[in-house]
Amino acid sequence: MTVRTRIAPSPTGDPHVGTAYIALFNLCFARQHGGKFILRIEDTDQARSTRESEAAILESLRWLGLEWDEGPDVGGPHAPYRQSERGEIYREHADDLLEHGHAFRCFCTSERLNELRRQQSATQQQPGYDGQCLGLSQAEVAARLEAGESYVVRMNVPREGVCQVQDMLRGQIDFEWTQVDMQVLLKADGMPTYHLANVVDDHLMGITHVLRGEEWINSAPKHLLLYEYFGWQAPVLCHLPLLRNPDKSKLSKRKNPTSILYYRRMGYLPEALLNYLGRMGWSMPDEREKFTLGEMLCHFDIMRVQYLAAV
Repeated sequence: MTVRTRIAPSPTGDPHVGTAYIALFNLCFARQHGGKFILRIEDTDQARSTRESEAAILESLRWLGLEWDEGPDVGGPHAPYRQSERGEIYREHADDLLEHGHAFRCFCTSERLNELRRQQSATQQQPGYDGQCLGLSQAEVAARLEAGESYVVRMNVPREGVCQVQDMLRGQIDFEWTQVDMQVLLKADGMPTYHLANVVDDHLMGITHVLRGEEWINSAPKHLLLYEYFGWQAPVLCHLPLLRNPDKSKLSKRKNPTSILYYRRMGYLPEALLNYLGRMGWSMPDEREKFTLGEMLCHFDIMRVQYLAAV
């Protein structure tokens, strides 16, 4: 098996140091195993995504010395590598889920959903969709479609039992299915959400290991369920610690600059920034603080990643 990892930034603003951090660890893991590192662009948010932002992300990662084997600019056997160019693929897979009862059309208006959230907050209930459209008959769905009603596609989630998530760093993590929302997979404009596009692309692009930030741990049950629904083998999951401020809060531009462009303009060397990011979640076997990308690639071991990275 050839190890294949990926980074999938969204081109909605300046290139973020968090993107470089995740890209660095994916690159190191792939190279450690003689594998491939893939870059794809998650630009399904058409209102905010720009080609200028995409270009800045690619240029900034290259400035840091990070190179990928496949991507929108270098091509590859699994093109296209922009999600905005893969819309038909996602719709086909959403239709497959609908056909097999693993997803359903939801016609609820934004007004109803806002009221539902308000009621749940007022009564301290678990927030999430209440399944109102889950029980619609085929005739009712057909009538609403014929009337031109707007809808989204939501995934059907079990209402009992436990989902067991295996994580490379944390071991087994258990989630009650009652705590997992009936996630929107396809938006009203026909574009996929991250959850559907992420799973479909990772499978079709042969991604074997998903190394991503720990903020995605709670989404793992949804993703594993989609793999099960499609009959696919899920990749190995590894959730990396977040970059944090000195007070242990999540790194944000409100407290510290987060744009790679800022550090470049301030005269920081790319080697220094990359060394800094490598030290945030990992350490060399001899605990030295200064090392090059080449040295990190040579000595990288994912099991040396520390849970509580702090900036």
